[in-house]
Amino acid sequence: MATIDAPSQVSFQQDAEILRKACKGWGTDEKAIISVLGHRNAAQRKQIRLAYEELYQEDLVKRLESELSGDFEKAVYRWILDPADRDAVLANVAIKKLSPDLHVIVEISCTRSPEELLALLVALVTAFRYDGEEINTRLANSEAKILHDVVEDKKFNHEEVIRILTTRSKMQLMATFNRYRDDHGASITKHLQGDSGDEFLLVLRTAVRCLNDSKKYFEKVLRNSIRRMGTDEDALTRVIVTRAEKDLKDIKELYHKRNSVALDQAVAKDTSGDYKALLLTLLGKED
Repeated sequence: MATIDAPSQVSFQQDAEILRKACKGWGTDEKAIISVLGHRNAAQRKQIRLAYEELYQEDLVKRLESELSGDFEKAVYRWILDPADRDAVLANVAIKKLSPDLHVIVEISCTRSPEELLALLVALVTAFRYDGEEINTRLANSEAKILHDVVEDKKFNHEEVIRILTTRSKMQLMATFNRYRDDHGASITKHLQGDSGDEFLLVLRTAVRCLNDSKKYFEKVLRNSIRRMGTDEDALTRVIVTRAEKDLKDIKELYHKRNSVALDQAVAKDTSGDYKALLLTLLGKED
């Protein structure tokens, strides 16, 4: 379930006027920006951008970029974009790093729906994943054996592994991973161990975790982003802005269960200022 509290009826023109006023004069009214954008869903945010441009002949995204700074600016920028555009930005940033964040590319590829990936219009995946609910038990049994044989031989980049992970529906893969665990006494991710410098193995493990249980995956990303020496703001922002309209409420509950502390409290402790206020708003908890 989503965490944002968005009203069903809003005036896009009035929202645009509030944002315009927030950006005029000396200083910026960050609280006004959060009060509007933090309580609007993707479709509403798009209409606000269109209304703003029609009223003021100016791109709202560019205006906000020029007015804001730091982690708050990054969070607002990623939040206000259409989901497909946001994923494209996240992918581009990940690829252009000196050491590319391949796990971000895998995360996008494995946790978005086929329709969302088509909308992305970038070459993140090479196959259109079937998204049906049907499960073929016999296929799950046979492919669990294939995966185990590959893991046993440590041939992680075997073409059969790539074929299975890129063409099977998530429901089918979950059945395969469950069969693997039942047959071999441990999850496949427990067996995907090896050289920590093996980049393909790290990417493969990320893919399996995302496909098998994306909520557990995102909970761990959040936990690691906060527990490190110094907060990983990029990871923290990425998860909150991409999941706030999807399943962030479930991820929050899982985080609390695993860490005995509310995610809102953990975020509030590790962040500050307007950045903190926006994240808490998207988490459904006002500062």
